[in-house]
Amino acid sequence: MEKVKLKKDLEATIKEKVLPLLEETMEKSWGITIPKIESDISDKLLKPSLHFYVTPGVSFEKAKKNFKQEFLKRELQQHEGNVSQLAKILGVDRRSIHRAIKEFDINIKRYRAGLEMEHYSEKAVDLAIRETLDQYKEIIQPSKLENMYRQVPELSRNIAKVLPSEALTWKDAEKEFETQLFEQVLNECGWRVGEGAKKLKIRMETLQRKVKKLGIMRTKSI
Repeated sequence: MEKVKLKKDLEATIKEKVLPLLEETMEKSWGITIPKIESDISDKLLKPSLHFYVTPGVSFEKAKKNFKQEFLKRELQQHEGNVSQLAKILGVDRRSIHRAIKEFDINIKRYRAGLEMEHYSEKAVDLAIRETLDQYKEIIQPSKLENMYRQVPELSRNIAKVLPSEALTWKDAEKEFETQLFEQVLNECGWRVGEGAKKLKIRMETLQRKVKKLGIMRTKSI
């Protein structure tokens, strides 16, 4: 039920707040709006996995470690450093969270004092917008595209501020992260699994097994 509500909230936010931001930025950069680009970016924003920043060009082990660190920081910020509350929401015990805090050398006192206010989904929003714009490099004039790229940091910040937060267990978050990572790498490789496995520095059989388990399907590109 919670996921259904989150999806509806996300859809409403994109329609009421995000699309106007996209239209305003395109008008500023190009003098026009392009509905197809709006739709493509919106589709990416509707994916739960958007909120997990995937570090490009690194091994699976490194990417997952970066994800865990970013995810933990985001959750600590949202729950003001309350480990007991966070453990309950994430579906793990307090000791696991304390071990992760120590592993990533996180200053928990700063979160309890409200000093860490970064929007951790901002990186993911930025990446989603840039990936979409990259698909139009052969269509849009380079100078016009560059005008849009210059607006992306501010646009990403503004979008990240209005996106509703997801309530996921740690297990669900890892699943969403892996789905995004494997989709991204396989799309970059034209779905050549052997090449994707090499990039991730894992065995091809491991990647094949994970893709099947996660139910990842190849999507058509424009």
